[in-house]
Amino acid sequence: MAGNPFDALILGLLEGLTEFIPVSSTGHILLAGHFLGFENTGKVFEVVIQLGAILAVMGVYAARLTQLIRGLGRDPAELRFLISILLAFFPAAFVGFLAHDIIKTILFESPRLIATMLIIGGVVLLIVDRLPLQPRYDVTDRLPFRVAFGIGLVQCLALIPGVSRSGSTIVGAMLMGADKRTAAEFSFYLSMPTMSAAFAYDLYKNRDALDGAAMGDIAIGFIAAFIAAVIVVRWVLGYISRHGFALFGWWRIAVGTAAWVALLAGF
Repeated sequence: MAGNPFDALILGLLEGLTEFIPVSSTGHILLAGHFLGFENTGKVFEVVIQLGAILAVMGVYAARLTQLIRGLGRDPAELRFLISILLAFFPAAFVGFLAHDIIKTILFESPRLIATMLIIGGVVLLIVDRLPLQPRYDVTDRLPFRVAFGIGLVQCLALIPGVSRSGSTIVGAMLMGADKRTAAEFSFYLSMPTMSAAFAYDLYKNRDALDGAAMGDIAIGFIAAFIAAVIVVRWVLGYISRHGFALFGWWRIAVGTAAWVALLAGF
């Protein structure tokens, strides 16, 4: 791994700030890593620092998660909610396992693809934000199983860097009848098993790439990602409920366009 503490700090902040909003954290940190010259075997740094974001969202939702665990076996509603999360988790886990090497060795190494997907995703967000949708579901833990599974299928698109896991699941949920807040919150819950599985699998696959120097950079990135993610998770639901997704759509288009300009200029 070749990097420095400042680069690790920047990438950690980007991970925490962008993981739970629909702008593609992976796209941002891969592009930033490309322009900073931050190289690491198997892109293990970008995956492992996600643990900071995972723990952040778990911490924010600790009370609800405790209620869920205690209710299993006693409250059918809690079991139903858990099943809906697992149904949404399975498709991306299955496809990601099968296509892991292609994703990491081809898709993750294409900054032009990432920049393009950022722009396309931004346009999609702007369109969906303006659609006259009529929400049918406004309670996160009561989404029908078919809707939860459908959200999981849409999440598979996020295996392409630049698409955005949160963006794909939020848009998918809204198109299937969830209101904006419910869609965003379900995306938060779904992020826990999805990101945890990705973290564990990538850590196993790249265990030989972790040396002492790498762990120092990862520790810096982890702490930065955790702090930034806690702030974002506490803020983003209220913002989305009041203002929608236009800001994130325009942000994606601006970042993707800037990346294309830099790439064409030879950077």
